Amino acid sequence: MGKNKLKRFTENAGFPHVFQPRMEFPMPDHPLKGTWKSDFFKNDHPLTLELGCGRAEYTVGLSGMFPQRNFIGIDWKGARIWRGAKTTLENGQTNTAFLRIMIGTIASIFSTADDVQEIWITFPDPQPRDSREHKRLTSPEFLERYRSFAAPGCTINLKTDSRLMYDYTLSVVKAQGLTIEKSTDDLYQTNWVDEVLSIKTTYERIWLSQGAKICYLRFQL
Repeated sequence: MGKNKLKRFTENAGFPHVFQPRMEFPMPDHPLKGTWKSDFFKNDHPLTLELGCGRAEYTVGLSGMFPQRNFIGIDWKGARIWRGAKTTLENGQTNTAFLRIMIGTIASIFSTADDVQEIWITFPDPQPRDSREHKRLTSPEFLERYRSFAAPGCTINLKTDSRLMYDYTLSVVKAQGLTIEKSTDDLYQTNWVDEVLSIKTTYERIWLSQGAKICYLRFQL
């Protein structure tokens, strides 16, 4: 393991807004489940999650734009989470937190009392093999996990360079009869790109430089 990774893991352990629960199967409920607003954020603001957040460009960007909301970036790779955690700490963005967990265990972290009103899924692994469909973050299995804690009318935003992931998610959403608010296979050819959708992840910048089209889907859970 590189020295930079070791340094970042050490810093993560000392950050007050980074949580790294011990992995157990089945996962026990997190001590803050149902009390994130009152016991950690110390406010009554709604919560937004960024799943597979990587360097957490959306968690960082959105928390700066919307101080009256709370944000949690979630990823399994601690060295990536470190970047967003360090930036928000240095910027004094106290409406943020980070979780190093496997997203499949997310139902043990949140409950309906946490008021999760929005979820961002930014450039997830499309898991292209059919045998791994259940691992896609928009599979029926994952949508059921989100339903276990999401607030009524919770919106899910998918941003991806993968046409497979976009088409697959669109088919799942339609099959479940969910309300689609926005859907495009070429985001930057629409007039929807406001200050929120113009936030770009590291991977998005790479794909755009290679001429890829960015797909975007927003639907109500």
